[in-house]
Amino acid sequence: MHDLDIAKNLLRKNNYSLVIVKNSRILFKTSASGIRELLTAVDKIGKKMKGSAVADKIVGEAAAQLSAYSQVREVYAVTLSQCAKEVFEIKGIRYEYEELVPHILNMKKTDLCPFEKLVAGSSSPKEAYERLKKGVVSSSQCGGSINSSVNINAIPARNVSS
Repeated sequence: MHDLDIAKNLLRKNNYSLVIVKNSRILFKTSASGIRELLTAVDKIGKKMKGSAVADKIVGEAAAQLSAYSQVREVYAVTLSQCAKEVFEIKGIRYEYEELVPHILNMKKTDLCPFEKLVAGSSSPKEAYERLKKGVVSSSQCGGSINSSVNINAIPARNVSS
């Protein structure tokens, strides 16, 4: 079984929100939601994340930039934003998703997730990481919620990039 398959299976069967696997070993797993968890994993695992597989329930641009910064090999998302998809394509990160949505919204579903705003316009994954590190300290507004009406605009798919 490949690393991404292991991560996906764990995510689905154990109600995790984030699973990171490399060489068939679980490097990180959590049921807590939000970008903070991926940021914690990046800081905790460090360079060992290079070449790993990540399965995450919700992946927006912030999570995509962190994945690129960590040199992740492939990502599975239950829900993937269009911006995240573009980051993966530009950075050559293989990805799979269940649902593609235009944006990731804040928990109240009234505006873009503050962390998505924070990384918008970053010149590199490193800059996005640094912005997120500073932003996480001062904000707890975003848990990765998506707009319930987004499903109307979503592109339902079992999409896989090559």
